Amino acid sequence: MRIRELMSGGLITVRRETSVLEARDLMAREKIRHLLVTDDSRALAGIVTDRDIRLNLPSQATSLSVGEINHLLAKLTVGQVMTRAVITIGPDRLARDGAQIMLDRKIGALPVLDDDHLIGIITETDIVRAFITLTAPLVRR
Repeated sequence: MRIRELMSGGLITVRRETSVLEARDLMAREKIRHLLVTDDSRALAGIVTDRDIRLNLPSQATSLSVGEINHLLAKLTVGQVMTRAVITIGPDRLARDGAQIMLDRKIGALPVLDDDHLIGIITETDIVRAFITLTAPLVRR
């Protein structure tokens, strides 16, 4: 099975200038944990995860007021918290290779590039879904 058979192609992307609050709301609305960050030419610039956002939100124990927190967060952008050195994979690689990379690197998603063009993303969820599909006949016996 190849990466292209499992990847999600309907990409949800943001730009570096997107506020962290907007990114968080988009992720919640779309029920996703990874956002690809693109530049003007839709080239991959980075990736931001729900964890990146959580780590950059103020602690529950902060002494700041809600207004101060919202003001600070409105100014914090995806470009400031994203991972720039993104590990990617090609669409014709084996799905097993993608799963192994995610396991070895302890990451939850791999953007899929075809000749430096962003065409999709494969996540842990895609890998688990494939596993369930492939093993379903075995379980029903």
